[in-house]
Amino acid sequence: MTAPTLEVRNLCTHFFTRAGVVRAVDDVSFTVRRGQVLGLVGESGSGKTVTGFSIMGLVDAPGRIVSGSILFQGKDLASLSEEEMRHLRGNRIAMIFQDPMMTLNPVLRIDTQMIETVQAHEKVSDDEARARARDALGMVGIPSPDERLKSYPHQFSGGMRQRVAIAIALLHRPDLIVADEPTTALDVTIQGQILAEVQKLCANTGTAMIWITHDLSVVAGLADDIAVMYAGKVVEYGDVGEVLDTPLHPYTHGLIGSVPSRNKRGEPLRQIPGMTPSLLNLPEGCAFRARCPRAQTDCVQRPELREWLPARFARCHHPHREEAAAA
Repeated sequence: MTAPTLEVRNLCTHFFTRAGVVRAVDDVSFTVRRGQVLGLVGESGSGKTVTGFSIMGLVDAPGRIVSGSILFQGKDLASLSEEEMRHLRGNRIAMIFQDPMMTLNPVLRIDTQMIETVQAHEKVSDDEARARARDALGMVGIPSPDERLKSYPHQFSGGMRQRVAIAIALLHRPDLIVADEPTTALDVTIQGQILAEVQKLCANTGTAMIWITHDLSVVAGLADDIAVMYAGKVVEYGDVGEVLDTPLHPYTHGLIGSVPSRNKRGEPLRQIPGMTPSLLNLPEGCAFRARCPRAQTDCVQRPELREWLPARFARCHHPHREEAAAA
């Protein structure tokens, strides 16, 4: 087996506020290999986006990485200087943000921004950079790309701006892309088109991808592996088909059970009771125990992420092991 493109080990990113320490990412580990897509899922506030920002070196004060390692092709990103990260960021590692205006400058034409992006990392002519920009726009389904290159961001709809942001991330065919819910604002037909292009890119070029989302249906059709986050921790990790078919962790079980299509017609929608705990004041032991139907007295002890079945990991004292093993 070749070395993984990205290996995150025991990553902890905390925010030091006046109210206390927010453990936004707390002991997160996963691996993404060449050509593989990892789905990073969980509800709002679970730590998904901060994990992505930590990988990209984009965590601002009062937040910082306090421990752990982020190995990109064997090099620890957490130990690199800002100048070293700048050479990698946008070139070998790219991020697609949820808000396209975090990528686009509102006062510059699209061609100016895309040509500058190409020439920031490669010595190519304006004509060659423009051709690559045009091809990237076509890849994400923007019609008349030559004409649209001359437009400003405000002349695009929200969905079209997002497609431009995705095209910019694809310009250098990076080794790793971190995508933070990039298709949330797009209609389902365009979403399907972009997901197909992303799969093709990963398969043909060997690009590894982390797809951050709360949409299990997107992950089911796109990802190879899935990591489920809750309260800053990965609570389940494994093959996407196995995890979604026979989840081990009660939280994953509840997430999948609350999808409307899994409820019988006329019955009340299932939901996970209670609320996500505050990251400023997490309970002792398992953070999910107050909402968990399988919680027992030993859940006041902190569970570790352990391998309950071959290549199936869960951070739980009482997982749905029997159901998964019988499947």
